[in-house]
Amino acid sequence: MRFSTPLVPAVLIRRYKRFLADARLEDGTEITAHCANPGSMLGLKEPGMKIWLEPNDDPKKKLKFGWRLVDHENGHFTGVDTSVPNRALKSALLAHKVAALADYPMVRPEVKYGENSRIDFLLTAEGKPDLYVEVKSVTLSRQEGLAEFPDSVTARGTKHLTELQNMVAEGHRAIMLYLVQRTDAERVTLADDIDPTYAAAFDAAIAAGVEVMAIGCNITPEAITVGDPLPFTRKP
Repeated sequence: MRFSTPLVPAVLIRRYKRFLADARLEDGTEITAHCANPGSMLGLKEPGMKIWLEPNDDPKKKLKFGWRLVDHENGHFTGVDTSVPNRALKSALLAHKVAALADYPMVRPEVKYGENSRIDFLLTAEGKPDLYVEVKSVTLSRQEGLAEFPDSVTARGTKHLTELQNMVAEGHRAIMLYLVQRTDAERVTLADDIDPTYAAAFDAAIAAGVEVMAIGCNITPEAITVGDPLPFTRKP
């Protein structure tokens, strides 16, 4: 998934009110950007960080910049826009580039199911059980090489695990897919200390037959694409 508009570098001043961030462009201009991330962004919102913004000239948008990346200035990037994983994964699924899911030719995004929920992707194939795929964006890392989910309490995420468990009980397949928007991640786990309720729901879902998958991302200021599978471990 290529960015619609070339990104521009900036320095983060502050992130506030969840969806707003002030930043300083290279010419010294201070702007307010939209931050498409409802999480805590732990470790990714420190003042002075180098970030990348996507400008826009859409008259319907009040803010003329969107915050897309954190540049760790060591060759690694983190994608902070939580809408990106589904868009990148959709392209990969349609192109059958996710090997473990390539035998499902039909890909439908945002299908209603459960109790007022929408599954990120419903995959179908003749002669196979329907496959429900829930996607979560992973950006937290508190230990070198280890990515963790979630970065804040997520009642919505817990509900999704229960919904997946229910699909398995009905005879379908269900996958909890963690798409890691960090190029420095080597493995993935859960942040039990941040949301023990989510961790307990995860354990119950896995015990009931929900599958788990983790995939990395290739990230540059030009594009974000789905990368290689990453090992998921319940304990780091």
